[in-house]
Amino acid sequence: MFTQTLTKRRSALLDLLTGPHGVDRYTELVDPTWTRGEARARVVGVRRATPRSVTLTLAPNRAFTGFRAGQHINLSVEIDGRRRTRPYSPANAEDSRFIELTIGRHDGGLVSTYLVEHARVGMVVGLDSVGGDFTLPDLALPDAPAGRILLISGGSGITPVMSMLRTLQARRHTGEIVFVHYARSAQEACYREELAEIAAAMPNVTVLHGYTRSPEGSDLPGRFGPELGPARYAGQTRVDVCGPPALVDAVRAVYPDAAAESFVPPVFSGETSGGRVTFTDSGLEVTDDGTTLLAQAEAAGLAPESGCRMGICFSCTRRKTSGAVRNVITGSVSSTDAEDVQICVSAPVGDVDVAL
Repeated sequence: MFTQTLTKRRSALLDLLTGPHGVDRYTELVDPTWTRGEARARVVGVRRATPRSVTLTLAPNRAFTGFRAGQHINLSVEIDGRRRTRPYSPANAEDSRFIELTIGRHDGGLVSTYLVEHARVGMVVGLDSVGGDFTLPDLALPDAPAGRILLISGGSGITPVMSMLRTLQARRHTGEIVFVHYARSAQEACYREELAEIAAAMPNVTVLHGYTRSPEGSDLPGRFGPELGPARYAGQTRVDVCGPPALVDAVRAVYPDAAAESFVPPVFSGETSGGRVTFTDSGLEVTDDGTTLLAQAEAAGLAPESGCRMGICFSCTRRKTSGAVRNVITGSVSSTDAEDVQICVSAPVGDVDVAL
């Protein structure tokens, strides 16, 4: 009898905790990071080592499942009552207990400016959608790089290649590594002291700096050029580069097979198709003005969720119920009805209906 009563009480308690909101709805009232279904992290460290950046140390909850060196994570933060999402690449090695993000201030950047100025210990951020193919290969696999690894970064693009270097260090990689970083000046060069320490501790690592605006202390000219090409580094070399498009283009002019990533909003032509764009959930209809679906929705007074605005984070994905759209990054056109599209990089081609 006692066992039956206890079982009924447990069942009632379980029903209370799991419905209709689930356990997370109650545990997050105690601590916002106590969630099983949603990855979140608490900021446990804030360091402003340069005038235009902030380095955050995050303690993720158990819902966060990790990442590979070079990948990015969608970070969400509430600004003026609205959830904003942007992709950032961790700078720490794989399998670390904490996540380290170094975020550079971008002129006009809402989230980067907010975090550089207002990030504080104790704030809670959301983590979502780990992704990206710009990754360090598994050195245990047969196709792992047997020769030199050349890591090149510019500005805040240092974070994914810094993660690669730290991962190689943690794995006690003995092959030759050349790390090249470009910044405006020595004062704005993130991780400069740590890179010097790594190079001093690892004889197989060479670190070179190039400063684009203040050459004092620079090891290289301010721009990437042939002086870092195959003539200097003969033999098998794997090249990874992350930074502004101009740097990526310069590196690929010398190393066509370089793995590359660049977090820069896409440029689109702005040529209008003259079609009709209908936001079906809102009952609004506009004439295509040649910009992306996201820009046209915002111009019509809508406020769809968006993040990176460059086709990376997928937070702006919406259902296109009919019509054709062009991806402004790849140029490809899709006319499939009832498909999900990223409205930040999709422009109408004729009449389009979007569930928004």
